[in-house]
Amino acid sequence: AVVDVAIQDYVADVASELIYQNKSPISTEVLFVFPLGPHMAIYSFQAHSEDAKVQAMLQDEAQQLHEATGGWENLEYLQDQSEYPGEVFACFLGTLSPGREMVVTLRYVQELPREPDGAAHFVLPPTLHPYTRHYGRAFALPSAVVLLAAWNCLTSKLPYSLLLTASLQSPRGVANVQANFALTPLIYTAQDHSIAQVSLAGSPPSQHNLELLVYFGDPTAVSAVVEKGDPGAPPGSLLGDPMVLVTLAPSIPEAVPGQHQSGEFIFLLDTTFLEHAQVPLQSRDQDGESLLFLLKSLPLGCYFNIYCYGEASVGVFPQSVEYTQDNLTEAMRRIPSTGSSLSDTNLLGILCSIYNTPRPRGHTRQLFIFMSTLPPDKEAIAAEVCRHRNSHRCFSFCFSEDSAALAMALARETGGEATYISSDNSMTVVVLKCLKQALKPAAEGVSLSWTLPRGLEVEVLGGTPESIFQGQHSLLYVQIRGQAQDPTVDKGVMTLQYSLDGQDVTHTIEFPLCPQGDGRLAGHRLAARCLLKRLLPEAASGSGDEPRHRAVEISLTSGIICPFTSYVGVRTSQITWYRGPLALLPPRQSLIPCQIVELRGSRRVSSCHPVSIWVPPGWLTAVCESWLALRRLTHAIAALPQRGACSKACKPPPSSISSLKYVGPMEFVLRSTIFWPCSTEVFAECQELVALQNADGSWALSSGLASVLEIDEAEIKGKMPGEVMEPSIWATVLAVAWLHRPDKCYQDLCELLEAKAVTWLCSRAVSQLDKCLEAANTLLGSSVKPSVFRL
Repeated sequence: AVVDVAIQDYVADVASELIYQNKSPISTEVLFVFPLGPHMAIYSFQAHSEDAKVQAMLQDEAQQLHEATGGWENLEYLQDQSEYPGEVFACFLGTLSPGREMVVTLRYVQELPREPDGAAHFVLPPTLHPYTRHYGRAFALPSAVVLLAAWNCLTSKLPYSLLLTASLQSPRGVANVQANFALTPLIYTAQDHSIAQVSLAGSPPSQHNLELLVYFGDPTAVSAVVEKGDPGAPPGSLLGDPMVLVTLAPSIPEAVPGQHQSGEFIFLLDTTFLEHAQVPLQSRDQDGESLLFLLKSLPLGCYFNIYCYGEASVGVFPQSVEYTQDNLTEAMRRIPSTGSSLSDTNLLGILCSIYNTPRPRGHTRQLFIFMSTLPPDKEAIAAEVCRHRNSHRCFSFCFSEDSAALAMALARETGGEATYISSDNSMTVVVLKCLKQALKPAAEGVSLSWTLPRGLEVEVLGGTPESIFQGQHSLLYVQIRGQAQDPTVDKGVMTLQYSLDGQDVTHTIEFPLCPQGDGRLAGHRLAARCLLKRLLPEAASGSGDEPRHRAVEISLTSGIICPFTSYVGVRTSQITWYRGPLALLPPRQSLIPCQIVELRGSRRVSSCHPVSIWVPPGWLTAVCESWLALRRLTHAIAALPQRGACSKACKPPPSSISSLKYVGPMEFVLRSTIFWPCSTEVFAECQELVALQNADGSWALSSGLASVLEIDEAEIKGKMPGEVMEPSIWATVLAVAWLHRPDKCYQDLCELLEAKAVTWLCSRAVSQLDKCLEAANTLLGSSVKPSVFRL
């Protein structure tokens, strides 16, 4: 294999040439399969042997020739036999005779994740580096012989060679490159270090992925790179005009847990789920623990609301309200009665109502969607969320295999997380982990402004996100249109503005208008994919034919597939087909099966390798016409927890570079393992204490608290230090100390609650905490350290 990678900041263009040789004594039917990651798009594929050439071409599905579909049903074999579910590019390449070679050329573009330290993270796909974990072979049909020789999973010898080169480019300069394999020295080909090259040195490792971390000279909060257009494309077209690749990654400091925090948190509960999660104020029903812990863990300063949907749907409040003790008490009081509402609004109607309601100023909107079953109007729900993806995040929780695909699509589109709740794990712990993610601070009110020479204007394809959360970044594609009236002005200015913790922040960057790049158009093609995201909801909504026609035009000109186009394999010369039981195509036909295939996956498990799940790009799943294809993604979910235990023990050794912690873009890390082995008794103990906590984090000195502490109320009052002026201060210190009892671990359940309590104490009684803690340790027989109270 020969692989050439071009990395421009956080965009990669990969050109690969794979040479397969049939070393068996019989002819072999060849099927090429390439798994697709969520931020990846193929734009060119062809294969040729001595007597045939096959090229993948995009066609409008409405104009697809009927004779081209004759062999499509044979892909059912691939769908059923694959060990992994997920979306792949598949193309039949015909028959390869003994001793003959076939050359496959594949090109794709990909958005690269940005590490917290600013590095661009690139991983070579397993198909291009088929080390032992991934079996290292092409797919073959029944009675066919594997093109690459098979080997035992315990051996380390690779039956192939790899030549990997990478060209790196950034106006900020390429500072350093790290890898988990041997590299040649970094060679700079520009005096300002803006262009560099590096290659694989020696043989590739046989036990892990090949990963690159590319560090740039100035990891600032904003960067802009101009990529020149295609000189062969007409001016004014998507490929013809220059494109600005903009990276937004504001530097956001960590928030102090428990402090006042902005944000709008909206919880959407399936009424089927709600039947098992009633939370009246004095509830002791353990089924309601998840919602109780979730509501109690919210920070002061935020806004919240709760919607219940299903056959009957209603919101606890007409719109989000401030998180106060009164509003929290009212919400918990009203939740049990929501199921009796006569409203017939479903999840789609609630989402539309939420999006039509202005969010509180300065508060980032985040939705927590709980789905017991797959809701109706699933395609419309996904399209509606996709349409508003720049204005909010979704954290999705599904309780059935049917709803898993929808949950993942909603979360992926909005930058949130999806979680499958199995019977083997604690829903409370899982939900609280997601809430901790949602509570990370964000840059709010994000806006971009431009200063360009007269005659030029810009268009941000796909829009600008309203918020950027800590640890996340946004990659924007901005088209420059028009002709500058003053050619002597060769620079533009971009200004990023946002609010951080109530303070306005401005970043200004100057960039050259002279287009750069090597002509591979990686940014343009990813911009086409971004623009298709924006067009697909409009096309799916049925609002005229124009959005669909525009999507088809962009797809055909850029080579990026969309739901309205499909691949067709075109054979440009004669080939002798193997006439076996599959009977693919008659020799006279020039069109062969070639398309995006959704693998169903099977129950087979390797004894040597972990099980992964490949997931399709979220933008494609959002409006896919066939929901059956989405459901295929979930077939292996039920068995995954059982397979995961064996898989963890069989993982290959970790990378030699500790900073390279790769989770493949095609792997969905399903949150179905047991995060914390806590018993029902421990949950019940916590729930009783949590139910008594106030919204501000404090506890009142009451008989209920005494019951939880298992100490007489009179004794508690008698042991209160004389310096304490408020009984609630003494009660709160006791509650926090109780959570730190020996042989008890409530960290995963009560971390947010405890942080809120400690913050309340520090704001009220710093001078009294030492004596209170000493008295609490004596009364409870504990040994809580002062550091717990930030002393």
